[in-house]
Amino acid sequence: MPLVVMCGYPCSGKTRRAEELKAHFEETTDRQVHIVGDRALGVDRNSVYADSQKEKDTRASLKAEVERKVNRDNIVILDSLNYIKGYRYELFCLTKHAQTPHCLVHCLTSSEESSLWNKNREAAEQYSQDIFDALVQRFEAPDSRNRWDSPLFTVLKDDVPPLEAVSDALFKRKAPPPNQSTQSQPLSSTNFLYELDKITQDVLMAIFNAQKTSVPGDLISVPGATEKVELTRTVNMAELRKLRRQFISYSKMHPTEKTGQIANIDTAVPKIRSQWLKKGA
Repeated sequence: MPLVVMCGYPCSGKTRRAEELKAHFEETTDRQVHIVGDRALGVDRNSVYADSQKEKDTRASLKAEVERKVNRDNIVILDSLNYIKGYRYELFCLTKHAQTPHCLVHCLTSSEESSLWNKNREAAEQYSQDIFDALVQRFEAPDSRNRWDSPLFTVLKDDVPPLEAVSDALFKRKAPPPNQSTQSQPLSSTNFLYELDKITQDVLMAIFNAQKTSVPGDLISVPGATEKVELTRTVNMAELRKLRRQFISYSKMHPTEKTGQIANIDTAVPKIRSQWLKKGA
């Protein structure tokens, strides 16, 4: 269920630390552990990181693979550079949607050390020096003050990885609560938009016509609503249409299966309701 995001310069020891975490989790838990990363996708590092579109596609593929594997039974370790803080935020939102904890492991090395390790690799696994330098320059270091980078574990090259601390962060901490941006929208009935358009038009016309025979302070019956609307002033058609468009825009983002409640603004959209009541809608 939890997600471990590795982060660091190229050739900073991320894969080694990921394997150590995997071995620890397999020894201490009965969960399946999946490592998702560039190597698993068969990425040609130099060609991918030399092309911004290819790099973007690769990040999207990694994120999609993480999303497929994150569930209540698995531990997922994302072994990649993850050097863009906006991308780490997307991963954080993914864990919020899945309602699972996550943590970030930063393999901290100097650019000189990482460059030396890169040169000592087999030629097929090396980054070209230009690509390596560009990635180091673009690297956005994690900051534990950011919620998407927390909890943050920084591991130096000679450190013993904090295996127990990482386990505690994943298994003894509550998952971040989902918010509106990470929750799926409720399913709406197939004729929701038709009903929304028809009902709001009926409400608009009822209010507009009622003003011909009423004065400010009168209560007006609205078709389908359980409460009457008090007009505090006269509202012209242009203003009514503007309020209707606002209500429709909001309702499209917050659809409901109960189309019979659309006219009853009390239970539909409190914020819009206050505007309608104040302005005579």
